Amino acid sequence: MNILKQTRNCNSIPLYILIFSLFCFANSQVEEPEAIDSDTCVDCHEFSSMNYRIQDNLYNSIHADLECQDCHGNMNTYPHATNSEYLAGNDGCRSCHEDEAEDYTMHGRDRVGESTDIPNCASCHGDHNILPQKNKNSSVQSSNLRKTCGKCHENLDLIKKYELLSNHPIKLYENSVHGKTSEGGIYVAANCRDCHASEGNSHKIYSPNNPESSINHFTIPETCGKCHRGIKNDYLDGIHGQLVKMGNTDAPVCIDCHGEHGILSPSDPRSPVSKSRVAESTCTPCHESTRLNEKYGVPTGQISSFIDSYHGLKSKSGDTKVANCGSCHGVHRILPSSDPTSRINPVNLQTTCGECHPGISAKLASTPIHGKSGVSLMAPIAQSVQNIYLLVIIIIIGLMVLHWILDLYRQIRKIVSKPQVIRMNINEVIQHTFLMLSFIVLAITGFALKFSQSWFTKLFFGFEGGFEMRGDAHRISAVVFILTVLWHVFYLIFSKRGKQFLKDMWPVLKDFTQFYQKILYYIGIKKYGPPKFDRFSYVEKAEYWALVWGTIIMIPTGILLWFDNTFVKIIPKSALDVALVVHYMEAWLATLAILVWHLYSTVFSPDVYPMNPSWFTGKMPDDMYQQEHPAHIEKARKETREEIRLENITGSQNDDQSSK
Repeated sequence: MNILKQTRNCNSIPLYILIFSLFCFANSQVEEPEAIDSDTCVDCHEFSSMNYRIQDNLYNSIHADLECQDCHGNMNTYPHATNSEYLAGNDGCRSCHEDEAEDYTMHGRDRVGESTDIPNCASCHGDHNILPQKNKNSSVQSSNLRKTCGKCHENLDLIKKYELLSNHPIKLYENSVHGKTSEGGIYVAANCRDCHASEGNSHKIYSPNNPESSINHFTIPETCGKCHRGIKNDYLDGIHGQLVKMGNTDAPVCIDCHGEHGILSPSDPRSPVSKSRVAESTCTPCHESTRLNEKYGVPTGQISSFIDSYHGLKSKSGDTKVANCGSCHGVHRILPSSDPTSRINPVNLQTTCGECHPGISAKLASTPIHGKSGVSLMAPIAQSVQNIYLLVIIIIIGLMVLHWILDLYRQIRKIVSKPQVIRMNINEVIQHTFLMLSFIVLAITGFALKFSQSWFTKLFFGFEGGFEMRGDAHRISAVVFILTVLWHVFYLIFSKRGKQFLKDMWPVLKDFTQFYQKILYYIGIKKYGPPKFDRFSYVEKAEYWALVWGTIIMIPTGILLWFDNTFVKIIPKSALDVALVVHYMEAWLATLAILVWHLYSTVFSPDVYPMNPSWFTGKMPDDMYQQEHPAHIEKARKETREEIRLENITGSQNDDQSSK
């Protein structure tokens, strides 16, 4: 302050000049940036972000002779020119590896610099621990590539984000013939780089839709041919290879037959080109394709007719010696029969077939082993013999069926001719008939949807438009079933007999006691006869209430599935999925219950065989009723006598009216 006062009193030096001089002097004392080297870097950067000692890794790497600043060019002074930035990824490598940086413009579908997830140099090669490619510990050494590529291509987050549709390519590769052969660090088979590096350049990995990609549809034969040269040449000579060279996208290439990452040896029975699977798994998808057959005029049914032939059946059963598609047509050099050099050219057939059948005649060798759909390959005389046999089978078995029907008719007549008692009135018989018919149609048409390729579906709905008719039949039967149920409910509520039916059908404690007694009787512990059942036994009650339960389940779930487009707007889709499962499983439960429980008690039980006739006459033989329902026989007889009396009165009245 004294100095400033003295200065103000002095006119020789202005105050602002003095202040400016002091400011310049103070700034002249700030330390200039100091040039640093690798030794200085280590003082702060001893460990990397991966928690390993940088110097140790750098010492053993291919870059051991480089200084830190050779890669981190903007970190050559301290304090750093930019504290929060450093040259990383591709930029730090570009100064030395200009050609590689120029080649690496994209990876798959994304370009460098446009995607934050695209791998940089360090992602594949490492950062401070970069080793020569041939070093067994290098991340880009052939046997280690699967692990390096798997960091991204087995990452579920990246797979979902970029829609990488290949399903676990690294895991599939590890179990493939290539992966198994290259285990243990021994490089003897193709790895990721061999297939995906375009032009043999590891920095040019493109997506399949790129014409320059090594995995583009039209370049795959050349890619695989780098290792399989002879096979590639055979393939390109064949019809498939010729079509590919012409730019045909329908023609199969290597991966269409062998697979992509999970390629298995042809000797592996799981392989699609194994001898037992090649026809159905490899050749069928194209040669039985309606679209391709129509497009190229190839006849249908050739594969299916082969599968049904002797060779096909033996091959399907696992016989690896019998002829398959490749045995006759060739494996890679596949040519049409019109080509003079084709294995199936008529001139060459004797030689081709002779490989398995030495000494075969030219005439026998020319016999087709598969043909067009619906066209028989048999000789005319063999076809005639088959037709005669079919006629004989129809006549003989038809007469047997007729004899069986006549015998059954006589047995039923014998049962009906016995003294009868009423079991069901006409109303109940009609209800049962509608319920029975609608249930049978529902079961057949419902299971036909689930098992659309089964023999019984083809039997019932194998004609043109049959499957569409199946849906209509199922829905019409459902309506009939629902109306029958409503009819039965009204019958129970508003009729005297219906109310009595419900009362008699209601479970009581006695049913459980009789069940226990019946079991003892069955196993021979209880010495006296079976329990004396009333109008309905526990068997019939269990069946009736099971039907009630099934109806409560099937009708609502069926309506949900019928009008699913409407209900999906107001209820979660998960509810419809649950309805589908419940409807299907309850259908199985109901069908099996009818087959196992109901048909035995009404048809196949020795006590009632060949049947209980009440389902269509409403009456049972007196002796059968007395055996089945002894506690109710007197009431049934009384009801029957009353019914006969009323019929007689009605008949007399009708006769009187007729005489008048």
